[in-house]
Amino acid sequence: MSIGAIVSAFTKFPQFQFRHHQGTFLYNFAALPHSPSSSRLCVCDNIVTTTSSSSVVNPKRSISTQPKPPESASNNLDDALVSFNRMLNSRSIPSIYSISKLLASTVKMGHYQTVLSLIKQLHLQGVPVGAYTINIEINCYCHLNRVDFGFSLLGSLFKRGYEPDVVTFTTLIKGLFAQDKFSEAKNLFIKLLGQKQIKPTVVTYGTVINGLCKSGNTKIAIELLRSMETLNFEADVYCYSMIIDSLCKDRMISDAKNLLIEMTRKGFSPNVVTYSSLIHGLCNFGQWKEVTELLREMVDRNVSPNVHTFSVVVDALCKEGMVKEAEDVLEVMIKRGEVPNVVTYNALMDGYCLRGQMEEAHMVFDSMVNRGLQPNIISYSSLINGYCKKRRIDEAVYLFKEVSRKGLNHDIITYNTILHGLFENGKFDIAREVFNEMLAEGQSPNVVTYNILLDSVCKNREFAKAFSFFRSMQNNELYIDIVCYNIIINAACKDGKLEIVKELLNELLSNGLQPNARTYNAVINGLCQEGSLNEAKELLMRMEDSDCLPTDVTYNIIVRGFLKKNKTYEAMALLEKMRGSGFSADNYTIEMLVDVLPTREQDSNLLNMIQKFAPKDT
Repeated sequence: MSIGAIVSAFTKFPQFQFRHHQGTFLYNFAALPHSPSSSRLCVCDNIVTTTSSSSVVNPKRSISTQPKPPESASNNLDDALVSFNRMLNSRSIPSIYSISKLLASTVKMGHYQTVLSLIKQLHLQGVPVGAYTINIEINCYCHLNRVDFGFSLLGSLFKRGYEPDVVTFTTLIKGLFAQDKFSEAKNLFIKLLGQKQIKPTVVTYGTVINGLCKSGNTKIAIELLRSMETLNFEADVYCYSMIIDSLCKDRMISDAKNLLIEMTRKGFSPNVVTYSSLIHGLCNFGQWKEVTELLREMVDRNVSPNVHTFSVVVDALCKEGMVKEAEDVLEVMIKRGEVPNVVTYNALMDGYCLRGQMEEAHMVFDSMVNRGLQPNIISYSSLINGYCKKRRIDEAVYLFKEVSRKGLNHDIITYNTILHGLFENGKFDIAREVFNEMLAEGQSPNVVTYNILLDSVCKNREFAKAFSFFRSMQNNELYIDIVCYNIIINAACKDGKLEIVKELLNELLSNGLQPNARTYNAVINGLCQEGSLNEAKELLMRMEDSDCLPTDVTYNIIVRGFLKKNKTYEAMALLEKMRGSGFSADNYTIEMLVDVLPTREQDSNLLNMIQKFAPKDT
């Protein structure tokens, strides 16, 4: 099944044509439900532009500006505050129902602290509040990760003569899960099940299932779903969708597909969330045929893909390096009236960064801004990473500084990205400034940060300092992963400190870590440099007998080691073994082969050997 079929499955047109690097694909589909739009975005020659039906835009470079989205949430909040003050200052006693309705709408905007301030004003004004308002207050505290304050309001309920209801307990359970208090949430739910007065609703079950899934307890969530059936509780599409999403994230695609079949068999119609979750999981496994089939099923069920569905496919295609196909999907998305969001643009931008096409990536960034969308820290991190990999460090630093100017906060990923780029490009002074700034901002370094610092010291050929820094990391009880061990082992090998290497190997094994190919390659290289060829060969044999098989890099390292010591026949035997494993000698090894072989053998036999062991395209 081609990628073109996936692109075609999105379109509403009976015969809509898409370009693909393997040819042109046509697919006939019934119209998907969509919202028409008088203005649309077009993707032309890697550039996202905005046009209307009457305008003509140069597809090569121009980016026109679409009007910004209508009234923002802040304006709605202003209206809500004006209405609240009007009700509170009216001559007649305001209706608590009207006030609570206004508070609930403000909660939906996400202004939890504001709602708490408004409720405080109600108390100060002596306006009587009921259980509904107190439940709103509890909900706000839970959203602010202060579930303890939420529990303290139970006393306020009793004081006013009210009993907590199922909404109260469901809200508190959700708050406990949000703060990773899994055991407390589970215990409260079990206590609720034992109550005769208050019966959990399908919303309560959905809240618990959602909390279980997000905390990595998918198996328990499935068991709870099964128990609902025994208790004559009918699960809804929301419960099924959450578990399907969690199974996909756990890479249990077969189980997710089986659950989808089960829910449809029981009469539940999958919605766009269900399909999007499963499509995401299938995309991660590159199962494009199944993705196309699901899109067809969506068409048959009259379920319209939303911006999340499109973004998932765009992101998956970009990660596969198929940016052109991602653009085709984006074009269909826009033609159907779905407006790309920041997530969609980030996916496309990251796709260009992965390909090293930074001009195109930055133009996607600019078009996002021109559309009135606010780039987030992920947008900046992708661009910074792309510029660092292209060694365009000045542009990376400029963007890094722009983050603060735009009112965004750097996260640990952004700091690690720019630090790695600065060290790799020899900008040590700027790197130290950034690291100090990171600490001043209260951002704690993680294991990746320390690995970057350790690697920079090692590459500067300062092994004593690097080893001292490594030991200080251990003394401070920082988690040391295999990447960190590989960095210091590689540095020790290059510095000829093989005794320290043996010590580190024993140490990482005792810490429950397993050496990987990089570990073995570093040690084999170190042994070859010291002339310990037999030990290097023994280590190679150990790799062959373990779960960590030698790579082409491993074979090339050890072959070069034998060639440097004029061990030609042993090198040739290793090359034979290398070839039998499906690997080829690299150019450096072939050059050494030509230089090391005695002059008397530099004839047709030599050329035959070079051709035999060289890559096919050499």
